[in-house]
Amino acid sequence: MNSASNSDPACPAPEPNCACAAAASLPDWVPLGSEHDPKFACRVMAGVAPTAAPASGQQPARRRKLSLDEYTHGVMAADIGILSRAITLVESNHPAHQALAQQLLTRLLPHTGRSLRVGITGVPGAGKSTLIENLGCWLCDQGHRLAVLAIDPSSSVSGGSILGDKTRMENLVRHPQAFIRPSPSAGSLGGVARKSRETMLLCEAAGFDVIVVETVGVGQNEVTVRSMVDFFLLLMLAGAGDELQGMKKGVIEIADMLAVNKADGDNLQRANLAAAESNRVLGMLQAATPGWKTRCTTCSALIPSTLSELWRSIDEFERVTRESGVFAARRERQSVAWMHAMIEEELRQRFFRDPKIQQLLPDLERKVASNQVPAAAAAHLLLDSR
Repeated sequence: MNSASNSDPACPAPEPNCACAAAASLPDWVPLGSEHDPKFACRVMAGVAPTAAPASGQQPARRRKLSLDEYTHGVMAADIGILSRAITLVESNHPAHQALAQQLLTRLLPHTGRSLRVGITGVPGAGKSTLIENLGCWLCDQGHRLAVLAIDPSSSVSGGSILGDKTRMENLVRHPQAFIRPSPSAGSLGGVARKSRETMLLCEAAGFDVIVVETVGVGQNEVTVRSMVDFFLLLMLAGAGDELQGMKKGVIEIADMLAVNKADGDNLQRANLAAAESNRVLGMLQAATPGWKTRCTTCSALIPSTLSELWRSIDEFERVTRESGVFAARRERQSVAWMHAMIEEELRQRFFRDPKIQQLLPDLERKVASNQVPAAAAAHLLLDSR
């Protein structure tokens, strides 16, 4: 085979190192377009100019590091780019990043606490993302500034997360009054990311007056989200057994409102029956918030009037609890609980960073695994060794 038989008008004149230059020596048995054809990439990417390779030893360009003042002014000015970088900063586990993040939060703290924090949870498939998108667009059109913290479950195998909530909220993500930040749960049992509270403070300092936390819907451990929001909404599905399952999980006991979603079309009657049954169950339980009666309603992300009615209930909740002082008291308890949680986390990290623990731990793990030492005894040995 000669070079003429392998000429391809889709490929530009080949450079000496281009794969097309090897076509002249291509054996006769190699079919055009096969994986063995050195011009295969050129045919697939026809019309795309090759990118110049970086000079030898040249490092790729890096983003300039921001100073504390730049972070502070950028967040306060609602610069979405800087806000996103600030959230990445507080999510980082690097000691230098953590120190800078705490300095930033200290500066911004006087400008936080002015939003309404709403937690939304529900079983997978309950329609959380669709409802948040449509409700969020309605809120933004009403003049609110909305931040959505969407917590994605992290894989127990790879540790990674899809972080695809932005793709499910196509309209909301384009709204100039909205900000969506997906974050990995990183193994947090409460269905919320470890740094979600700090992210919430950054969004409040940036001027967002409604913060929605969408949790992964892990069920029993959803109590963590209750400790960081003002209003907790549980989304349910008709006919899925959620009324009794909610009682078993304990989620129904910490919710401020239940909503049977997808109450439209042929499903409307089933949704109304499910809501009535849930209200019967709620009558036997203590309310999650003093002075507020937890109730169940129906809604549909496809019917705007049900979304506006849902928000009117949330507005009423805020008014009632602010007037009674319950709103402020809950915020104070949450801040103290947050401090205790941070103490526990820091103690755990310091414990496992201790050189003596790192020296003793592998051998004790092996003995516990082989049933030579009880787990509790091994734990006490490690604790007593410090």
